[in-house]
Amino acid sequence: MDSLLSNFGVTTNEFLTPVLLSLQVASIALIFSFVLGTLMARFMTKVEFKGKVILETIMMLPIVLPPTVVGFILIVIFGNNSFVGDFIEWLFGGSIIFTWYAAVLASTVVAFPLMYQSAKTGFLSIDKDIEEAAKVDGASDFRIFMKITMPLAAVSLITGAILSFARALGEFGATLMIAGNIPGRTQTLPTAIYVALQSGNMNLAWLWVITIIGISFIMLLFVRTKAKE
Repeated sequence: MDSLLSNFGVTTNEFLTPVLLSLQVASIALIFSFVLGTLMARFMTKVEFKGKVILETIMMLPIVLPPTVVGFILIVIFGNNSFVGDFIEWLFGGSIIFTWYAAVLASTVVAFPLMYQSAKTGFLSIDKDIEEAAKVDGASDFRIFMKITMPLAAVSLITGAILSFARALGEFGATLMIAGNIPGRTQTLPTAIYVALQSGNMNLAWLWVITIIGISFIMLLFVRTKAKE
């Protein structure tokens, strides 16, 4: 790789640092969005209550809001002048603003709606008689969820996970606002591409663009293949 990148005037460390950080941030964001999205989708498909439509609308807002608005809201909630920010600083001894943890937070928020919607679609497609039959046989709700609901909704859950990962990997606006663009610490692929373009380093920008397109293409191809099965 060293010899290949040297042809473009790029070092391996310079190229890999934002790539590895982006994969790390997107992977952790995927875990959070998968767990939260799946649990919330299960809750929303099983429980009826007043204000359900409003709550669901709020959860889906990151899809339609500009990333800068999402970033602004996250700064207000988790910034140093907020109760949540003060609590986090007291608990961990420092603020998460302008750290890679903030990048994970931003990526999780924007990826969550995709995971939630996919999981909800999968759960609604399951024949309720199957779950009811298992309940009659004495299975607990947890066992039904793990042994019946999750396997039957597997395709939707996998699709949601892949789309969430791709969305987290490509997150730019909210991440830039709350995590900044600190090389080696918070600089992810999208922000690195932006800086490389601004500085006129087209070779490096192209390498990162090709990398993120390649990763996204493989994931979307997998989703389409699964959808046809």
